[in-house]
Formats: sequence, C-alpha cells, structure tokens
Amino acid sequence: MDGTAPAPAPRVWPTLRARDARALIRFLTDAFGFEATTVVADGDSVHHAELAWPEGGGIMLGSVRGGDGDPWPLEPGSFGAYVVTDDPDKLFERARGAGAQVVRAPYDTDHGSRDFTVRDPEGNRWQFGTYRGAPRGEAARPAVREG
Repeated sequence: MDGTAPAPAPRVWPTLRARDARALIRFLTDAFGFEATTVVADGDSVHHAELAWPEGGGIMLGSVRGGDGDPWPLEPGSFGAYVVTDDPDKLFERARGAGAQVVRAPYDTDHGSRDFTVRDPEGNRWQFGTYRGAPRGEAARPAVREG
C-alpha cells in the first residue's frame, strides 16, 4: 500500500485452527508481516484472533478445541490461502529468513503473476503473489477455460 488510504475492512475472513495458536500468530507476523489486531486468549488457549494483511484483508484463527462441542472443527495444518502482495521476492526472503518451509521459490506464472509458496510451522500452505484476480463489474465476463 502507498499509505494514501487505509485498506478496506475485510468482508471475507478465511479461518484456521492451530495446535499452538500463539506461536502461529508470532510466525505469521514475523514471517509475512500480518498485524495482530485482536487476540482473545486464556493462558495458552487463543479463543479468537484477527490478523490484518497490510495490503488489505485479513484472517481469523484460534486454538484447536476438538471434541463434539467444537463449533468450528477445522483440522490444524489443512488451511491454504493465496495472498496478494506487491513485492513477492522481498516477502519470500523475509518468510524464508523466519523459517517458512519453501514449497516453491518465486516464479512467474502463465497469467502474468509473480508467486511463491511456503508452509507455516503448523503445515498450512501460503501462496503469495501479484495476481489481484479477474476484473469485476459490468464489463467483466467470467473466464471459462476448457481442456
């Protein structure tokens, strides 16, 4: 972001669970630059956390609870996300330096994006790149590819 306007508030919140949510929050802030905006915890158990992505959007996470009464029974390490960034090469070096497991080093895609893929300590897959999605609006038409 260029600092001229604040990022819009997220309207879609990808969510994940973690075995060690406090450690995952530290990793996501150190390795990728997420900003912890809300952490509701009791000791080692994180009931609810919100992490903002500085370029817009965010995620929610919490400690795995397990059991029949778990209202959000997501398996730790099963999360995956694509996150838009203006400088994937710089972010890749930051993530690698913080201990992210490299799945795929920076590369150029056939649709004009620069991407890389890593895993966090819980095993979640994170792909970062410059692709901002297809245009929206009246003039935009769904892209349909066959074969």
